[in-house]
Amino acid sequence: MTSSVPNVGSAGWSIPAALAAQFPSGGTHLERYASRFGAVEINSSFYRPHRPQTYAKWAASVPDSFRFAVKIPKIITHERRLRDVEAPLQRFLDESAELGAKLGPLLTQLPPSFLFDEALAADFFALLREKTAASVVCEPRHRSWFTPEADELLAQFEVARVAADPALLPVAGVPGGWKGLRYYRLHGSPRIYYSAYSPAFLEELATTLRSGASSSVWCIFDNTAAGAATDDALTLLKYLA
Repeated sequence: MTSSVPNVGSAGWSIPAALAAQFPSGGTHLERYASRFGAVEINSSFYRPHRPQTYAKWAASVPDSFRFAVKIPKIITHERRLRDVEAPLQRFLDESAELGAKLGPLLTQLPPSFLFDEALAADFFALLREKTAASVVCEPRHRSWFTPEADELLAQFEVARVAADPALLPVAGVPGGWKGLRYYRLHGSPRIYYSAYSPAFLEELATTLRSGASSSVWCIFDNTAAGAATDDALTLLKYLA
């Protein structure tokens, strides 16, 4: 998709009861979700593996234009912290490959305690690039990653740095790394995972998403704890229309 048609959705495809009337009554949750949105971020893959057949079933449930971002498992990012990860990485890639042409970016979210280590990061992203041609985004959460050196390394491997809200530093709130993809993750502010965004914020966000020259733009709402993500994503789509 071009930057004029951002991929907007939420982390997961649950539909709050209060918004159920805005979706078709029939079909699975994913089918109903995909009737309004063109993208979703699979977060459950971070916690547990999914069978290849499950990914294939999900892909068959949505329109051809629909795209899935998929979060890389925590065994890779949080437990092994990018070291000795070839086996679990290959398993994850084999499973998620069943999404076929509907596979979007792979999300590498790092722990807040994970400092930038140039050699380690280069080894991991080189391995990832060796094994997949999928788009890759990285959400670092330690301030040592928000430097020209880290951005240069990410760009070298065509890895886009997530623009996150709330942002650890001002630079963390804007995209970095590879410029061919912009990926926004909105976690809720001021109360992370819970707070909804104001109409004024979402209207300004729509303008931001339309701007720039990236060939692909994503915006995922992760403020799912109280159901705000779905409503915020629907409101953003109205401003983008």
